[in-house]
Amino acid sequence: MTTGLWRIAAEEPGTTAVIDPDGTEIDYGTLAGKADAYARGLQELGLETGDAVVVLQPNSHELLAAYFAAIQSGLYVVMVNWHLVGHEIAYILTDSGAKAFLAHERFAEAAVAAADEAGLPAEGRFAVGQIEGFRPVSELGADGQGRPPRRTAGSPMLYTSGTTGRPKGVRRPLTGADPDEVPAASAWFFGIFGLKPFDGHVHLCGSPLYHTAVLNFATISIQLGHPVVLMDRWEPEEMLRLIERYRVTHSHMVPTQFRRLLALPEEVRKGYDVSSLRNMIHGAAPCPPEVKRRMLEWWGPVVTDYYAATEGGGTVISGEEWLRKPGSVGRPWPGSVVKVLDDDGNELPPGQPGAVYMRMGTSTFEYHKDKAKTEKARVGDLFTLGDVGYLDEDGYLFLHDRKNDMIISGGVNIYPAEIENELVMHPKVADVAVFGVPHDDWGEEIKAVVQPAEGVVAGDELTAELLEYARARLAKFKLPKSVDYVAELPRDPNGKLYKRKLRDPYWEGRERAI
Repeated sequence: MTTGLWRIAAEEPGTTAVIDPDGTEIDYGTLAGKADAYARGLQELGLETGDAVVVLQPNSHELLAAYFAAIQSGLYVVMVNWHLVGHEIAYILTDSGAKAFLAHERFAEAAVAAADEAGLPAEGRFAVGQIEGFRPVSELGADGQGRPPRRTAGSPMLYTSGTTGRPKGVRRPLTGADPDEVPAASAWFFGIFGLKPFDGHVHLCGSPLYHTAVLNFATISIQLGHPVVLMDRWEPEEMLRLIERYRVTHSHMVPTQFRRLLALPEEVRKGYDVSSLRNMIHGAAPCPPEVKRRMLEWWGPVVTDYYAATEGGGTVISGEEWLRKPGSVGRPWPGSVVKVLDDDGNELPPGQPGAVYMRMGTSTFEYHKDKAKTEKARVGDLFTLGDVGYLDEDGYLFLHDRKNDMIISGGVNIYPAEIENELVMHPKVADVAVFGVPHDDWGEEIKAVVQPAEGVVAGDELTAELLEYARARLAKFKLPKSVDYVAELPRDPNGKLYKRKLRDPYWEGRERAI
């Protein structure tokens, strides 16, 4: 069975590849043709193998065409988080050495500011829609036909958000492979989740495509003949409508989305047919066990958890396995090695928590222009994201928290995720973050910051209710000593919590031990 964008386009050009957020269907022939034109245009500009192109666009077939243009012409493609401001985008343009910038008019102000600050020449600026000083993206390759003269596999270059300092680009060596060939690693990766080429699969993309996993799932789906349904902005009932309308089989989700789905009235949840679902995959942020259990009760054992990193390697656990090992993120997937090490780099026995390290086969990477960060994250050929956890006797990984988030109070290690998982289930809590704040005697004490549910009044009465609720579920030493309230916690659209933005003001002028 034919796989790969260009081969499917040659054999079945009229087959639907992408459904844009407005419902427009784009077939394989159209998507491949646009990717060819953009690739020709970028080469005409003088971009050569190993050069970078930066893309600042919302979810659409245009973004995917730009991606495939780079992937077939040996370029590094950098998808930018469109929540960033001009100055932050300018840093990425400069750091990546971008020779071209493909932006969308929705982000015109930030795009112009970034291009100007980075000193990007006018001939390298292109726009979907109208942006002052940018040429229409339709001009790329407009005078030519067919595939670009030089075809060799490119690669995404994704910038990790990082916990401190500037984001770092994860840059892998180019393979020199034929772009028509679907990388074996892509088919293998989908195979982990039981996703075969074609097979009646339909992928729903509800999160921004600038996220590593989201981009991977969407682009591999297209390569394997799975139409991709794009959402511009994720809404719970709209997701259910699209699942029913397009008979969606798989998606990549985050726990925040599960919680918003579960918050829908029961009659709404029961009003949509979700029987087409085969594998709803989640990662990126920890999922409270009770949320996971309720999703499995609703959707059946189609909810799969995994733990992985842009840098490579990971674990996976099916819904059925999770019910036997609740709270686990699974066992290493084929070819991946996962170990738990102490501070001296020694491997720890089952059940004993330490830093989680992993690797993927012989895969290598480096943080672009940051050898020190690359080396700091490594022990031998293993690397860490800074997470703390343990392996049980059966090799299943359980995560506690990030090492930077761990609270040390009176010499006792306390993992905020455990406290958050309990508090978030209270009906008056929309979201919660727990972290340590300075205490003269204990070093740190536990602070909870709560986003109240809609219509709930924050104050002493709510605090008393939440602490009473927590007392029945947590040991005394894990109870928050104080609760503050915010209108909204700082999360990105993929559910990742920027906890340091909440914690740092409490530590101003003080130094944490971790």
